[in-house]
Amino acid sequence: MTEENQTLPEFLLLGFSDLQALQGPLFWVVLLVYLVTLLGNSVIILLTQASPALHSPMYFFLRHLSVVEVLYTTDIVPRTLTDLASPHPRAISFQSCATQMYVFIVLGITECCLLTAMAYDRYTAICQPLHYSTLMSSQACTAMVGVSWLMGIITATTHSSLIFTLPFPSHLIIPHFLCDILPVLRLASAGKHRSEISVVTATVVFIMVPFSLIVVSYARILGAILAMASTQSRRKVFSTCSSHLLVVFLFFGTASITYIRPQAGSSVTMNRILSLFYTVITPMLNPIIYTLRNKEVAGAL
Repeated sequence: MTEENQTLPEFLLLGFSDLQALQGPLFWVVLLVYLVTLLGNSVIILLTQASPALHSPMYFFLRHLSVVEVLYTTDIVPRTLTDLASPHPRAISFQSCATQMYVFIVLGITECCLLTAMAYDRYTAICQPLHYSTLMSSQACTAMVGVSWLMGIITATTHSSLIFTLPFPSHLIIPHFLCDILPVLRLASAGKHRSEISVVTATVVFIMVPFSLIVVSYARILGAILAMASTQSRRKVFSTCSSHLLVVFLFFGTASITYIRPQAGSSVTMNRILSLFYTVITPMLNPIIYTLRNKEVAGAL
């Protein structure tokens, strides 16, 4: 950390303080969503652990995905609720901002990788059923989860090291409710180029590449479904994939809009709304989708 950064121990998170009329209602909405998120994902974790019917690779990945969602929202929402309860922007220390961003990146990248592993599981089960037990053994599944976490840690360490060693000016107002990559990076007074390259590279690698692999997997699955003679078989196979596919589009869709769309002329308010959706709303929807649209989970529940 540079000497200049050592004299700048705090950022000022704008949050939603410029929309004070909405802060009260938004506080209760975010609190309710957070509680539902904790409850829903905790139920998924317990069900996939306790129910023998859910001791399969797909639900092994789902359990880890729910763990990520709980940690992901807990990294952001308690701080956001505290800020919403205050009429004025509140400061966050340099170290706390760096920690929040680090955890945020670790969990976001891990979720990308887990969703890709879940798509591979569905592809293997439907397109290569004779080799499923070998390709998706417990050792292979554990290795996939481990690699997912490792990729998150490597990416977060690289990003955090590049961003938080940059020199920052004296006024550090972040027009956001969390220490996200792009808003913090824009505050740096010099040396942003290498960090921007890193952000773009990570965006391509960990958003577009996993999403492309998922699309390829489901294209193969669709081909296998269309080749089935029985309408009932098609419906059964599609029902096992629909929940995961919906979660994929929710997560990757909002993340792509946030990080890949052109930033020039983008609205600060729109950026915050999009971030609120994929950091708060989507983690709540995931367990609901898997519970309502999956007969095995509903049966175990």
